[in-house]
Amino acid sequence: MSRLESLNEMIKQDPTDPFLHYALALEHEKSEDIHKAVGVLELLKKFHPDYLPTYYKLGKLYELLLNNIAAIAVYKMGIEVAKKQNERKTLAELNEAVMNLED
Repeated sequence: MSRLESLNEMIKQDPTDPFLHYALALEHEKSEDIHKAVGVLELLKKFHPDYLPTYYKLGKLYELLLNNIAAIAVYKMGIEVAKKQNERKTLAELNEAVMNLED
């Protein structure tokens, strides 16, 4: 059974675990299916908006797709979540990502 299949099985067992969805997106990215990875992360952002790792990874994938407008929007959403959660390291990373795109 592939890692992708394993993750899909685990998600069937526990569809509410945001980490499993995040891991699934990473597997899609690894197999170079960026659009599927984006789709999974967009759903994760919708159903688990407080799952902070989503925002940086999704922004980076939008950058890969050369959609800097979407990347900046996602990073800025993540900045708000990081502020609420008082996650300074992630906040700094997201701010830096925005600055790099807005230069």
